Amino acid sequence: MPQPLITFNDGATLPQLGLGVWQVPDDEAAAIVQAAVEAGYRHVDTAAVYKNETGVGAGLARADAGAEVAVTTKLWNESQGYDRALKAFDKSLQRLGRDSVDLYLIHWPCPAQDLYVESWKALVRLKEEGRAKSIGVSNFAADHLRRIVGETGVTPAVNQIELHPRFQQTALRAVHAELGIVTECWSPLGQGKLLQDPVIGKVAAKHGKTPAQTVIRWHLDNGFLVIPKSANADRIRQNFDVFDFTLDAEDMAAIAGLDAADGRIGPDPLSFG
Repeated sequence: MPQPLITFNDGATLPQLGLGVWQVPDDEAAAIVQAAVEAGYRHVDTAAVYKNETGVGAGLARADAGAEVAVTTKLWNESQGYDRALKAFDKSLQRLGRDSVDLYLIHWPCPAQDLYVESWKALVRLKEEGRAKSIGVSNFAADHLRRIVGETGVTPAVNQIELHPRFQQTALRAVHAELGIVTECWSPLGQGKLLQDPVIGKVAAKHGKTPAQTVIRWHLDNGFLVIPKSANADRIRQNFDVFDFTLDAEDMAAIAGLDAADGRIGPDPLSFG
């Protein structure tokens, strides 16, 4: 069964399920990316701060030459600002060994720096040049999104945010829907903390799937882009084996009930950076 594609507001598409490589060492990234491509993945998500873009690029080069694999990378906080963002993008391309990326994101808004509008203007230029086929943001709150759209007239294709069954971000997702922004999810498995949850376990048993596969399917059925991270070849394959079932309304309602006010695991975008 072919994996579904998500269509952005700029008309571009991206495979809905990708491989995240946060915390993967550069010298291990090539083998992991190659294994993922061989398992069927066609989307890899990295970032300058992960310090593994070189390994990701090497893995893509070593993988099946016939596989067209989309690549996302991100602008780190210390490189925000118009000129610095352009230079940082060039360095990311060099490390990846590519002349363009499919999606380039501002990693965090860093509101204390107040440079994210200038950074966004740089990304708009990169898209106009065709070197970033689509552009977006990560960890932006509603006010940040409205500001960059208001000041540039360009809406991000994506906002990549922490999102999992215990932190479902319904209010921010409503803003995404209003503005035509795709929701992309990091830490979709709650950094493993969700996998022992009895509600997830019950739904997984019903479908004959693992808890991780069930949570990934929940993301897919919600229409999100999702990028589970694993450095284990078997789990990489398992995480991709999610296209032969769907969750029903009862399953979705049960998982919706896991949302919690204290569910955030990562930093708060309003104060981070």
